[in-house]
Amino acid sequence: MSQANQDRTRLPRWMKMKLPKGESYSKVKNLVHKHELHTICTSGNCPNIGECWNRGTATFMILGEICTRNCKFCGVKTGKPLPVDPNEPKRVANSVQLMQLKHAVITSVDRDDLPDLGAGFWAETIREVKRLNPETKLEVLIPDFQGRKELVELVAAANPEVISHNMETVERLTPAIRSAAKYRRSLEVLSYIAGAGAVAKSGIMLGLGETEEEVLQTMDDLLETGCKVMTIGQYLAPTCSHIPVVAYVHPDQFERYRTIGLEKGFSFVESSPLVRSSYRAEQHVEA
Repeated sequence: MSQANQDRTRLPRWMKMKLPKGESYSKVKNLVHKHELHTICTSGNCPNIGECWNRGTATFMILGEICTRNCKFCGVKTGKPLPVDPNEPKRVANSVQLMQLKHAVITSVDRDDLPDLGAGFWAETIREVKRLNPETKLEVLIPDFQGRKELVELVAAANPEVISHNMETVERLTPAIRSAAKYRRSLEVLSYIAGAGAVAKSGIMLGLGETEEEVLQTMDDLLETGCKVMTIGQYLAPTCSHIPVVAYVHPDQFERYRTIGLEKGFSFVESSPLVRSSYRAEQHVEA
């Protein structure tokens, strides 16, 4: 048995995942299977898939499935990506319509191989989803686009309701966790997002060796950018070759961070061991 599998068998009781169920969940699951739709909910084995699908929320990934970066926490394939699929924006828009989603979340791999790093494709996808689904609220979880403000603004100009960019971890641990992204650069990206008038959102993982002081400092740094929504969840190693879990943080500590974050000034703080980036995403539009 691999180390990652052994770790999973020793998960604390609060990390045990409930089997997804419900009428809306079953309907979306059947549509995904029948039409071979690609969602991060299924490919990422998200623990909240049942709750999200029952609320009419799902997450799609664009720009292929191969990332140009090799972050130590992430299970996405890395290497030389295939050319972009020009029909993908329409397919994503059709999928949102087919699944009758009230709220859709779109994310992507990093595409440092493209001249515009994929920003133009992002904007096209957002516009197509909105054209075909005018009532659907849209959140996009974007890469850092190497800190290029004009590319972030290109995405913002397509008018998604929420633009998210994850910090992933605290400043001290960033070089060991993220292969190319930089802590201060990500803060700049969030400042660009907030400055463009969109709801800015970010998230971090716990259990990588961070201290409480560092988490609170990250909160302060995010608030300074204009970030309104923060998600905090437990890191789980995808395989034994990824960076190992240092600690399984107790739910009481997650709740403490949620309370502190709201007191500091965030509009929403989603903080519990099983929280992932798009958890309760449909509520964050109100931020």
